[in-house]
Amino acid sequence: MIKVGDKLPAVTLTEFVEVEGNGCSIGPNPVDVAKAAAGKTIAIFALPGAFTPTCSAKHVPGYVEHHDALKAAGVNEIWCVSVNDAFVMGAWARDQKTGTKVRMLGDGSADFTKATGLTLDLTARGMGLRSNRYSMLVKDGAVSVLNVEGPGKFEVSDAATLLAQAKG
Repeated sequence: MIKVGDKLPAVTLTEFVEVEGNGCSIGPNPVDVAKAAAGKTIAIFALPGAFTPTCSAKHVPGYVEHHDALKAAGVNEIWCVSVNDAFVMGAWARDQKTGTKVRMLGDGSADFTKATGLTLDLTARGMGLRSNRYSMLVKDGAVSVLNVEGPGKFEVSDAATLLAQAKG
């Protein structure tokens, strides 16, 4: 499992872009994790799936709500990562009204999730291999804080906890 001090895995996530610009075309665009994280402080949170109850009611809304405070604490970007495709993540972004506050990044084949070792097997519940629920603070591509939830929990990966750690 990834730990504090480790670099993020060199994989590609996908992001659905609604408006063409800044070199991004409309639709799914690749996000090279290493390049996108270079020289930045990023708050990353991951969760089992788009449109799932805790993820939609608490996890994403908390990061949208705390966006300005996280920026004030030195966070350049907030990323939400889920084992879903870019189209689903784009639809969920519209539903959650994340706008430019949270980058909703799809890990469709679970490459990022597997490389971090933060997988969650939900095969018995019909959802296959997913991401565990966690948050991390990443500075210049290296993990500086990591909060991994226990099974079925939502206690340490919330925005308020990561904000307090970013300030500290």
